[in-house]
Amino acid sequence: MRYDLGQVAAGATVAVTLRQRANVRLLDAHNYARYQRDEDFRAIGGKAIKSPVMLKVPSAGHWYVILDLDGGSGPIRSSVRVLKMARSAA
Repeated sequence: MRYDLGQVAAGATVAVTLRQRANVRLLDAHNYARYQRDEDFRAIGGKAIKSPVMLKVPSAGHWYVILDLDGGSGPIRSSVRVLKMARSAA
């Protein structure tokens, strides 16, 4: 399952809610293209044991969330939200 988050600001948090255990990966556009070509890629995240999974976006750009069942098949009941960055007090 894939979620296209579009342009996301650096420091934003991506909240992924799952109904079952799954692999959760946050990829930038470059690594998502490598993932699609079945090449080595870098991602933030991994096997999710509990929900929600909170992932911090390290840099501004186009981001994707990929969910999979580690080789298993079937639907993944999930939702993804991009949370705004907290503003620091000046």
